[in-house]
Amino acid sequence: MPAEDPTRPHSGQKPVTRREVLGAVGSLAVAAPLAPAIAADASGPHAAARPGSSARHDLYPHESATRSRRDLSGIWRFRLDPRDEGEQLGWHRGLAETRPMPVPASWNEAYDDARDYFGTAWYETEFIVDAGWRGKRVFLRFGSANYRARAWLDGQLLGEHPGGHLPFSFDITAVAQPGQRHRLVVLVDNKLSIDRVPPAASGSGGPGASGYPNVSFDFFPYGGLHRPVLLHATPLDCLEDLTVTTDLEGSTGVVAVALRVHGAWTGTASLRIDEATTVSVPVRAGVGHATLRIANARPWGPSDPHLYTLTVQLGAHDVYHLKVGVRTIAVRGDQLLLNGKPLFLTGFGKHEDFPLHGRGLDLPVLVRDFALLKWIGANSFRTSHYPYSDEAMMLADECGLLVIAETPGVGLGFAETDAVLAARQAQLATALSELLTRDKNHPSVILWSIANEPGLANAGLADSASVERVRQRGLEFFRPLFAQARSSDPTRPVALVSFGNGPDDWAALGDIICSNLYFGWYSQGGDLDAAAAALAGKLDQLRARHGKPIMLTEFGAEALPGSHAEPPAMWSEEYQAAMLAMTLRELGRRPYVVGAHPWAFADFRATQGTTRADGLNHKGVFTRDRQPKMAAHLLRSLWRGDEAAGKANPK
Repeated sequence: MPAEDPTRPHSGQKPVTRREVLGAVGSLAVAAPLAPAIAADASGPHAAARPGSSARHDLYPHESATRSRRDLSGIWRFRLDPRDEGEQLGWHRGLAETRPMPVPASWNEAYDDARDYFGTAWYETEFIVDAGWRGKRVFLRFGSANYRARAWLDGQLLGEHPGGHLPFSFDITAVAQPGQRHRLVVLVDNKLSIDRVPPAASGSGGPGASGYPNVSFDFFPYGGLHRPVLLHATPLDCLEDLTVTTDLEGSTGVVAVALRVHGAWTGTASLRIDEATTVSVPVRAGVGHATLRIANARPWGPSDPHLYTLTVQLGAHDVYHLKVGVRTIAVRGDQLLLNGKPLFLTGFGKHEDFPLHGRGLDLPVLVRDFALLKWIGANSFRTSHYPYSDEAMMLADECGLLVIAETPGVGLGFAETDAVLAARQAQLATALSELLTRDKNHPSVILWSIANEPGLANAGLADSASVERVRQRGLEFFRPLFAQARSSDPTRPVALVSFGNGPDDWAALGDIICSNLYFGWYSQGGDLDAAAAALAGKLDQLRARHGKPIMLTEFGAEALPGSHAEPPAMWSEEYQAAMLAMTLRELGRRPYVVGAHPWAFADFRATQGTTRADGLNHKGVFTRDRQPKMAAHLLRSLWRGDEAAGKANPK
């Protein structure tokens, strides 16, 4: 009997539509024990420049008197590699037959032949290391590369990073010569595979099922260097990481700081918040701790997103500045509390998606999106279904937007082989570690989301034994991830976003029950009275089962821009608005509901299929180019009330 191929999906599971999933799936479960996962790299998002040369550097490369940074974004040279022959042919030593490619951007939006390309591609650029950086540590930092990257400098392998959406760095001090020109070559691949996170679909797919491309999630799998590539320099003795936690004791803000210095540095660090008195902190073997107090502190929040500047100085060696918001977040009884006061989350799940840039960082779009969130009266968003850019997180801190920070754990099924599940768990554990490390100091981040709609891919399972097997395997998959998040960051709640009839045992692992419910669309479509009754029953059922605060993280209907119907009919702007209004009415009757995020903020590119007109998901309340539909004006009137009257445009 031939050995089992760990990348081959199990047979006997038919592909199903999202309508069938959300309307019919009951509780799920599992059987065989999950194979042990490969241990996650607790050191965070870093790789070695070469064996023995670690690039451990967790801080964002802000500039200071001792630190410099250069953005290598721009037009790079680019070449597709459909036969995966580039490395064998020596492309890492220099590319030929190239064409221009912007960085950051998705290659799928740049050229016709790359639109549906899911494979290996190569990038190349050149740079000169500043002669003034001699005697410093020099790093290359990639904001993200979807979904795997390998990098070479002058033909020497720097390292590799699996997984997209999160930054990784290479220490190039030993190979980069100040004052000289260097060639950087990067391999990126966005291959669709069931043992990756997010995975390809396990079924055969096709129009109306998984669509094209055949993935297990409802957005387009863009490939490319999606965020800036930064060249930056630090002193040899430098601060490598900061962990800041805050509390409020009456009117006093308490800021606890743990710092890590490169190597086993021993000495005295000085810490200061704004222009307050400097505090001296002893550092032993590279580790130091301090607590600072702020009299009459301004608590950070949506109405006053005040940021203090924490300055850390290592004698005459290094200076680093970090923006700090003093706030608390907690779940208590039926409530989510921000700075001790009840909080109700209004906002959306979003996507990093826009024409021409694809998933590439687009600062004008980012600023416009946040302006529209303020205009509509939103106080929050979820980074569905992957971590967003550093720039988005920093801007959320500045604007006072609350963030549910989500891992790339979307489209996860549990009927595959043990080897496939172990590979996914290991990659997700690493991504979670990288996410926690990167975003732990952002006051905007108030909740960690471990995954979105796990088990949805297993809706075709019919027999009770298979259902139970999936449920148990999911528990074994998620329990260590929840433990990892809580151990790394005990200051924030943790949740898993489930679909309507997803396994209760999985959702119960969270501090808040986050659920995606589409009554009036995937079930009870067209009958909003029946949808309201079904929604009410489901909310009460979730409450009785869990006894925890509940948040609706997705609900909505597709609306083709400019489609109108009276009375409201599905796919019209009127129906989308009516469905959102119905759902919000039901939520408002239940004091244990702590948030409502309609899906989605804006229309976005998805797979091609009979349920996706123009290859887009049209559930956005804004069009893909950010024009408001009727639902946007409805939400503005509900979330801002009289303040919104007569005001049609954001300031």
